[in-house]
Amino acid sequence: MTAIVQNVVTSGVFELDGGSWAVDNNVWLVGDDTEVIVIDAAHDADRILDAVGDRKVLAIVSTHGHNDHVNAAPDLSKRTGAPILLHAEDRVVWDLTHPDRAPDGELTEGQTITVAGTDLRVLHTPGHAPGAVCLYAAKLGALFSGDTLFNGGPGATGRSYSDYPTIVDSITEKLFALPDETVVHTGHGERTTIGEEKAGSTGWDAP
Repeated sequence: MTAIVQNVVTSGVFELDGGSWAVDNNVWLVGDDTEVIVIDAAHDADRILDAVGDRKVLAIVSTHGHNDHVNAAPDLSKRTGAPILLHAEDRVVWDLTHPDRAPDGELTEGQTITVAGTDLRVLHTPGHAPGAVCLYAAKLGALFSGDTLFNGGPGATGRSYSDYPTIVDSITEKLFALPDETVVHTGHGERTTIGEEKAGSTGWDAP
């Protein structure tokens, strides 16, 4: 059985640099009837577990360490036994939310995570955060972009540990190399495609 993609929207607060903003987050579940991975355990472990049901959670993958993408991860890990995975360069961000609880494993460029016979390849895409990653599932024609790429352009870079030229470089070099028809499942808001974002990128400043 090929893996399917499910979306759970959770609501909470994003906090950084002394500010706070109400946000809705996309939590992505990829798997089949027996096993699943959770991408970005945001805000509400109960709601995520309701969507998981009786399936085995193989991993909790964090696209980056901002609190609104990881604040439910330790609780979800405790209740499912699944490891939390994060790129090592984002520990500086993760530790702002969970200083006493380290992730269980590291994500690295080119690493493959397999669920329900479907491979998801890790792409290190710094800019929004130093250890930000995207997950590309060629079999599904899908990219899970976290906050690196949205419907309408790059993720925000106006706060600590972010850099605009770096995120543009990550998108143009790694994400725009993917097939145009690839569906982009974003960390917030509506889906898009690589082709649509590539076509709209002409106004971006060069890195």
